[in-house]
Amino acid sequence: MKIKATKKCETAKTVVTKKTAKPAAAKAAAKPVTKAVTFTVHAEKGKAVYVAGAFNQWDPTAKKMAYKAKDGLYSATVNLAPGTYEYKFVIDGTWCADPENVNSVQNDQGTFNSVVTVK
Repeated sequence: MKIKATKKCETAKTVVTKKTAKPAAAKAAAKPVTKAVTFTVHAEKGKAVYVAGAFNQWDPTAKKMAYKAKDGLYSATVNLAPGTYEYKFVIDGTWCADPENVNSVQNDQGTFNSVVTVK
């Protein structure tokens, strides 16, 4: 038995294809450009170390840092869009500015936040 396609089916197929197809330019524009930024801090092994900042709504446990025994550092990588971000480290519950970063701004608590700029 041979089935003949009707004009209605062909039209529906074309409409579906047009709705699901996305131009390459639209796909590229949909993805924001980000850059991997690695934060590092010296702290004793066994500490609970996190990085918190404007990029994660200052959540003190959102981004845990991993201890790298070879370097004696805790580190974490965050993908950030271009811009300027304030941040701090949280070491065993204590908020600390980055001692290796001279770029900082005073915050509303009377202390300083470290600043990183992504280009």
